[in-house]
Amino acid sequence: MTINYNITRIVLTGPESTGKSTLSKQLADKYETEFIPEYARTYIEQLHRPYEYDDLCKIASQQILDIHYYQGTANEILFLDTWLHITRVWFLEKYGKAPEWLDDNIDSIPMDLFLVCYPDMPWEQDPVRENEDNRMYLFDKYIKEIEAIGTPFVIIKGNGKERLRNACTAIDAFMKERQ
Repeated sequence: MTINYNITRIVLTGPESTGKSTLSKQLADKYETEFIPEYARTYIEQLHRPYEYDDLCKIASQQILDIHYYQGTANEILFLDTWLHITRVWFLEKYGKAPEWLDDNIDSIPMDLFLVCYPDMPWEQDPVRENEDNRMYLFDKYIKEIEAIGTPFVIIKGNGKERLRNACTAIDAFMKERQ
């Protein structure tokens, strides 16, 4: 399968518990399109053991399959609730290495815009979250990763409707600029 370059791919990223999943769905609804849900959460919730390096490989592989599927169903914009660059940081932070094929896919499946959710929302504990104390550290890591890729990004702050409004303002400006 090939990537549909006529679709604008917008990734929502940021540390855990910053509203990415909620915002992804809200944006897909507002722009009447699709979003790719975060597969890592679904996968890890079904494990009955701690995740391992090979589990991250499976998660990354599914992310790649998902973009190939969803790009054919989206209207103009496809929202992604996370992408391979976060998985890459996750590999490096947890295991000190990442598979080579991950970088190849980051390079060959370009994103158009990153919305980086700032950790200004209260932490909500759940069984798969593990980074409450280092959200700012990870936020900075994700920004550096995106800068290294060279893709435009906007930091999204605020809570509830304000966060959604800020994201929509960034998207509308980006889409207008692309015309």
